[in-house]
Amino acid sequence: MTRKCRARGTAVVEFALAAPLLLLLLAGALDFSMALRTATAVADAARVGAQYGSSSASKSSDTAGMQAAALAAAPGVKGMTASAVKTCQCSNGSSVSCTGSCSSGSVEIYVQVTTKASSTTVFRYSGLPFTGAVASRAMMRAR
Repeated sequence: MTRKCRARGTAVVEFALAAPLLLLLLAGALDFSMALRTATAVADAARVGAQYGSSSASKSSDTAGMQAAALAAAPGVKGMTASAVKTCQCSNGSSVSCTGSCSSGSVEIYVQVTTKASSTTVFRYSGLPFTGAVASRAMMRAR
């Protein structure tokens, strides 16, 4: 019986030594998955906003609509901000005013949506600074 008690005592000691390490790994995986979820949602929101603005030439000027579409695409992300810009280029890649004209080719309209959010961690790790800032930018050509 003493051999059985010693084996049980050894298992308890091994578990006591291994449990903190396993819990730390589990906490890290949880925090990483939360940050990845936020980054994916922020990138998708930027794409949705740019897709809204690129659907027509008239919607490319609707920056408020692009921002609203981006924010509506990620309702679970708290504190996300979105900004939208309309830019124009000539077909050769040179910048031009959207009311201007190009010497060669036509004026191409582009929309760019930038989204930003912060990802919070569930656990605090001393010595490992994590700002949690996540940003994404999507740029599409308007039709």
